[in-house]
Amino acid sequence: MASASYASAAIAFLLLSILLLTSWRGRLYGLLLAVASLTSALWAGTLAGLSYWEMANPVLVETLEILRNAVLTAFLIILLGPFQVRETRATSPKIRPAVIAVVLFYFACLVQALLFDPVVDMAPDSAASLHYVFLTKVVMAIIGMILIEQYYRNTPQEQRWGVKFICLGIGGIFVYDFYLYSDALLFRKINIDVWVARGWINALTVPLIAFSAARNPKWTVGIAVSRHILFYSSALFGAAVYLLLMAAVGYYLRFSGGSWGTVLQLIFLFGAIVLLIIVLFSGTTRSWLRVFISKHFFSYNYDYREEWLRFTRTLSEEKTELRVRVIAALAQLVESPAGGLWFKSEQGIYRPIARWNIPDIDECVDAGSRFCQFMQENAWVIDLQQHDSDPQKYAAMILPDWLPAIPKARWVIPLILHGELLGFVVLTEPRSHVDFNWEVRDLLKVAGSQAASYLAQYETDQALSMARQFESFNRISTFVVHDIKNLISQLSLLLTNAEKHKNNPEFQQDMIETIALSVNKMKRMLEKLSNGNRIDSINRLPLAEMLQQIAQSKSFFEPRPGLVIDGTGVSVRADQVRLERVLGHLVQNAIEATPKDGQVTIRLKQKDEWAVIEIEDTGHGMDEQFIRDKLFQPFESTKTAGMGIGVFESKEYVEELGGKLHVSSRVGQGSIFSVMLPVYRDMGNCESAGID
Repeated sequence: MASASYASAAIAFLLLSILLLTSWRGRLYGLLLAVASLTSALWAGTLAGLSYWEMANPVLVETLEILRNAVLTAFLIILLGPFQVRETRATSPKIRPAVIAVVLFYFACLVQALLFDPVVDMAPDSAASLHYVFLTKVVMAIIGMILIEQYYRNTPQEQRWGVKFICLGIGGIFVYDFYLYSDALLFRKINIDVWVARGWINALTVPLIAFSAARNPKWTVGIAVSRHILFYSSALFGAAVYLLLMAAVGYYLRFSGGSWGTVLQLIFLFGAIVLLIIVLFSGTTRSWLRVFISKHFFSYNYDYREEWLRFTRTLSEEKTELRVRVIAALAQLVESPAGGLWFKSEQGIYRPIARWNIPDIDECVDAGSRFCQFMQENAWVIDLQQHDSDPQKYAAMILPDWLPAIPKARWVIPLILHGELLGFVVLTEPRSHVDFNWEVRDLLKVAGSQAASYLAQYETDQALSMARQFESFNRISTFVVHDIKNLISQLSLLLTNAEKHKNNPEFQQDMIETIALSVNKMKRMLEKLSNGNRIDSINRLPLAEMLQQIAQSKSFFEPRPGLVIDGTGVSVRADQVRLERVLGHLVQNAIEATPKDGQVTIRLKQKDEWAVIEIEDTGHGMDEQFIRDKLFQPFESTKTAGMGIGVFESKEYVEELGGKLHVSSRVGQGSIFSVMLPVYRDMGNCESAGID
């Protein structure tokens, strides 16, 4: 029975090889298929002869089967195109490492079969088998199935009619071998019936291969290997090999552990599976595998269609703010886990406006700095690692002092639109090693320009929306001013009548003071709304005196603000009315956010060339999202009667003076508003001292 089965396979493959050699027009592909058919015929004929004469030669059988599988595998690898051309020499092909690994595997198996005579007789009635022989055959079958799956799936849909039968034929051979040797691994011996039927199964695959060869004589199918499929196939293959090795170790533990053998096997297999799950779901491992596949299996590092779709999809999502999405979209291109975004303000300063998985950074860069000028003029993606190793490439650039202090900072990507540097993104080290070559640099450069257009449109929409809100606010203010005028007139008349008709002097006196205070408040509000276009009067202002006046004006509120002055001679240049209104508003906000038994403290100190005013309270506090998204936006307020323009105006005026407004807060613990203004220097004293 076995001799007839394998004889039929030998005859079928011999006829196929003759057919291919006599009508062959397929160049390398047809030649390899003919060689594979001849090898298969020789292998099947040898098995048929040994079975008929009841002879056993395990070395010969093992060697021929390895050769048959190796030639079939080589045929599939050539179809998939294992070569990539070097960029510098088009005539020098570069063989991918995966192909080298497969070649070394088959070479090792062949050496093992030739030099080490298996103790096991490979005849079908053999009761024992070498574990490693079955294991290598399973691995060969897995390699063949993966190659068949890759070949068929990556063939264009309209051309699959020419290859589906050869995929069924060769795939059927490997699938049956996988079943045969997996069963042998499980039961520690070859199933006789399955082994005998193997010859007939191989013979049935020959017409399928011949039919496909007739349909596609020149094998001109265009193959485009998908990175996603290769990624998952590689992960599947690695998992399969890992599980096979762990099963072998568990098998060894079971029979060498004595009475504890079964327990040790179960514990080991459970730990191995848990470890496999952890590795497969590890972001670092997946990142490394993607980079490895792109680097060693493809001519280019990126599948540009997939990368651009993912980049655009990330920018278009509305789950997070656009500024954060810009960082994430750029970071995905180089597998970076974190980054920050700096954007140009109206004052010509690049300020941090968003961060992603990095600590808060409150450092700015002037547009006239050599760092920003270098990026705008050259449009280079700056590699900080390259800057440290070869600073001559960045000789015209000076890095900001704070940039190297960012943990694991690696790249600075300019966001350039129409020749203008709108901002830049700083990315940290990738999860796995990335070769920063021309391809990565160009991709980040183009992606940065695309992100810049998104940000420019976003900022324009925000400015337009704000302008419309202010326009609406100005229209409303006309009616508000009219109503306030009427109210002031009525209260003034009431005040006059009350002074004329005093019945109870103490009561009337309290009433007069209350009404007078209300009138003064409304007059200040009227002045604020009516004098929006007033020209500022910039003068030297001693901050200690101004803060004393503000603290005194708020002394009748609870809690009463305290004042701590460390620098009495600190002065700034500003408009007294606007600066007093800004600081007074921040103090008033702190008082209103703090319970009566809390504390509000105003501090004045000088730090280098900055005057620092800190307004600290022990009130309700704010969360990070509110500070980032709403605190400095106009018409956003937590007060039921608030208009939401106070903090916005404060930040605008402080930055107009060349200063900074920084906020740190914790929910339930309070807030600290820090106003930093440039210290005023008397230039007359400098000139008299001979200082230029």
